[in-house]
Amino acid sequence: MKDNWIFYAFISMLFAGFTSVIAKKGLTGISGDLGIVIRTIFVFIFMLFFAMTVAPKEWTSLKTSNWVWLGASALTTTLSWIFYYKAIKLGEVSTVALIDKGSVIVSVLLALWFLHEPLTIPKSLGAALMLGGLFVIARG
Repeated sequence: MKDNWIFYAFISMLFAGFTSVIAKKGLTGISGDLGIVIRTIFVFIFMLFFAMTVAPKEWTSLKTSNWVWLGASALTTTLSWIFYYKAIKLGEVSTVALIDKGSVIVSVLLALWFLHEPLTIPKSLGAALMLGGLFVIARG
């Protein structure tokens, strides 16, 4: 199962691409703030179902550190979603989504510093190209 991570990453990319466009359509006539609340309610329901069907026995293996780090991740996700929805309500999804993907650069740097992951030449080159792309998008 560990070897499937690239496959999972591409599936995630596909669904993330749909998410922005679908969300923009759902924001018609309402604020981004209300939109993110409604979306989060649906996510909560879907994830409860997922937890009950896919990972019901794993709950007992949770440690305090899991709760702390996943709680911190939930906080940053919440903040990201709030500002993302404000941005797509006001701007073009195609531009907002591209800028949002600049988070890859932040992830690479944090993974290097915090997780001590190696910074390879391909990762460095990819991050540099993405940073250049962000400048192109910001000017255009």
